[in-house]
This record gives sequence, C-alpha cells and structure tokens, in this order.
Amino acid sequence: MHLVRHSDVDYREQLNRAAAASSLFDPVIEERTRSIIESVRRDGDAALLEFTRRFDGATLTAEQMGVTAADRMAAALKADAPLRAAVAEAQANIAAFARRSRRRGWSCTNSHGATVAEKFDPFTRVGIYIPGGTAPLVSTALMTITLARVAGCPEIVVCTPPGKDGSINPALLYAAGSAGATEIYRIGGSQAVAAMAFGTSTVRQVQKVFGPGNAYVVAAKRLLFGHVAIDLLPGPSEVLVLADDTAEPRFIAADLLAQAEHGSGHERVWLVTPSATLIRSVEREIRRQLPKLARREFIEKALTANGWLIQVKSLDEGIDLVNRLAPEHCEIMTRNPSGLSERILTAGAIFLGNYSPTVLGDYVAGPSHTLPTGGAGASFSGLTVDQFQRRTSVTQYGKASLKKALKSVRTFADLEGLDAHGRSAAIRVDA
Repeated sequence: MHLVRHSDVDYREQLNRAAAASSLFDPVIEERTRSIIESVRRDGDAALLEFTRRFDGATLTAEQMGVTAADRMAAALKADAPLRAAVAEAQANIAAFARRSRRRGWSCTNSHGATVAEKFDPFTRVGIYIPGGTAPLVSTALMTITLARVAGCPEIVVCTPPGKDGSINPALLYAAGSAGATEIYRIGGSQAVAAMAFGTSTVRQVQKVFGPGNAYVVAAKRLLFGHVAIDLLPGPSEVLVLADDTAEPRFIAADLLAQAEHGSGHERVWLVTPSATLIRSVEREIRRQLPKLARREFIEKALTANGWLIQVKSLDEGIDLVNRLAPEHCEIMTRNPSGLSERILTAGAIFLGNYSPTVLGDYVAGPSHTLPTGGAGASFSGLTVDQFQRRTSVTQYGKASLKKALKSVRTFADLEGLDAHGRSAAIRVDA
C-alpha cells in the first residue's frame, strides 16, 4: 500500500495521485468500448453472440441467450434454506427502505388560482446489469431489481454474463427471479448495455439502464447516455475509512481488505487519519489477516495499485480530503461520527461508528449498494427507487386564472419577440 504523511515533502503531489481519476475514464477502455457498442448497434444478435464467445468463452445461439422458465425453476429448486432466508431478509429491508423514498404525486394552487401538480409514473421497461465474472453478485440483483419492483416497473430486463458452459450462477438466478425480474439474458459486458440501449432481435430496447459493472460496463453507460437514460456510474468498488485514535485497527483492516477483493484490480481503498499509531497498527493487521483470505491474490493486486494509508494533520483536513475523493463508501470511526458525517457532502454512502462495516450496506441494511465511484459521487447520488420513476408536471388553468396570468404572459412574449406566444393565451381570454 502507499503510505503518505502530511510531513512528506511531496505530500500534495501524493494526494493528487491518491485522487487521480479512476479506470472510469481510461481512454483505452473507452475506445475499445466504443467499438463494441458500434458492433452491437450495427450487427445486433450476431455481435452479442460473438462477444459472448470471445469474452465469456460461451458458445450460444440467439435462442439460448434468454433464460427460460425451466431454467428459473431449476435455480429455485437448488436454493437451500440459508439462501432463501438471506434473500428474504435482505429483500424485506431493501423494499422497506425503497417504499419510504418512493416519490408520490402532489398538487397545489398557484398565484393565479390554477392547479399545478407533479405525477410520478414507473418506467414501463427498464434494463438492469448484474455483474458476474469472478464473483457473481447475488446481492446486486436484490439491490437493483427490488427497487424497480417497488417502483412498479412492469418490465424488468436483466443482463448478466454466463459461465463458459453458458450457465448463470443458480443463486444469482434465484435472487433475480425472487426480486421480480421479468426477463433474464445471458449477456455480459458493455455489449449487454448496448443491447439494452439499442435493442436487438432478441433483446427489446429499454427506457433506462441501471446497475454496476466493470470499467467497460461503466464506459458503455457513459457513451450511451442520450440513446437511453442512465442511472449513475457505479464502477470498481471503493471504501474510505476516516478514523481517529478511538478506532479499532482490526476492523479497519478487515474493511479495507473486503472492498479490495472484488477482483478487477481497479478497486480503491483509503485510510485517512491523523494518527500515525493507527496507521502502523492497521498495516500490521493487514499483514496478519491477508494470508488467511481466499482471494488474497486479487486483494494484493488492488492494494498495490490503489491502496492508500494517509496521515493528515487533523480530522478537519481529513474531511476536506474525503470530500475531494468522493468515495463510494465512507466509514467514520471517530469520536462523534454522526457530527462529522454532516460535513461529508460527496460520499456515496456513509457508515457510522465501529460496528457499521460497509458489508452491511453491501448485503442487508436496506439502502441500495449501487453507488457512484471514481469521484462521480461529487455529482451523482446512489441508486434510489425514485430513479425508476418518471416525473411529469401537470398544469390546469381555467378562464379566470388564465385572465390573471395574461398581463405577465404578454410582457414576456413582447420582451422575447414571440408574439404568437402571447396570442396563444390572449385568444382564449378574448373569446
């Protein structure tokens, strides 16, 4: 891991490195992704099948891309009691949180006596990407599809990469079906995002694409914005721990290791603290805990590339750094963590105290774990149920209220030189 101290001569330069743009903005990845998108737009299913063979090692026909009812039933039969219980527990918390944040229509009367309102309708057809690869993210199916179901989306399309034999992890398939997916396809990577955005003979076009993914998936979402609506840019996982001398080093080390294990090598982890003693203790704990972990090779790759132990002068400076980095997950292990959290304005999700590890947000707490990464948290929020709703304003005037508004309407129309605008209101009053 990279060790940075506020007393270092090149301290500011090292912080710039720690805050450098992530793989979300890699020009090589972007160019490769652009080529894949164009192939899918031009060749449809044929491109999808070729990319599935090339990237996933699975040889499929167009008819085999879609998951059948029999496939779902087989996955459900394989789901044991612990899996069913865990899925049910997580789903209950996710759905309860989503119902609280779902937006509802309202109306009021404006100064003219007219009715103005907003209504919120679910998107009728949404697409959700679920990562597979080295770690099929069963929890992600729940953290995305459940929100679409609570919002009331009637068509929920899921794409996820197959294994070399063309199969989908049965636990992931069970979770997706349980959460409410109406269609599931064996398609991964940026080609899946392109298929949902443009549509092919097999996969009908969706209105909006959701879900996390690797750098190629996120690049595809950025490049396809405008062809289709996009939720946010959730790429390789990140965690930042802001801590003081009250924090438990074992917990910090465990949390850094957990978020580094996803496997892409682009994961980013930071410890930010004024305490040099804590940094030394966390280093020792990482060395002690790492050899016992099954995915230590993935973890070591991520820590070598993007693991940071940063000693700041004060917690105030640490908070400034957190807001600059805009981490996906921010854990606060300090005295009065709730008070400090009020000053953190760019994190995707905040976890307070020594007993709120990020893994709770990953799996069961309730808020969706689909969060902005790569600094995008400065502009984007995490996934919420209202992103599955489409807002429409509604306005209703009568003749009396229109008459009250007419003077100001004419003023604006005259100022802008748009006489037809003014006449479209005046003609109704004159009548």
